[in-house]
Amino acid sequence: MKLSRPVSWFLLAFGVWSWFIWITFAKNLWKDGSGLAFDGAGDPTAYFWVHLALAVTSFLLGTAIGVIGFRGARAARRSATETSAETSTTAP
Repeated sequence: MKLSRPVSWFLLAFGVWSWFIWITFAKNLWKDGSGLAFDGAGDPTAYFWVHLALAVTSFLLGTAIGVIGFRGARAARRSATETSAETSTTAP
């Protein structure tokens, strides 16, 4: 399957965006002082574990989507370079 250049860039941007958003969320979760993420004794609550699992899953999916986008953009670039090279060698 060949991805178009705009789709590849969108996927790559989504992967980067996902990392940015979820790193910020994980930092805020770790620093939570409202009592949702940690109980009075400082132990993690179910809220913390569920949201940590969401963050880790999003990191993994964001990485996979970003890699697909990166590979697609690289392949589109390589294809454009090869096409222009073929055109210049076959022109009189």
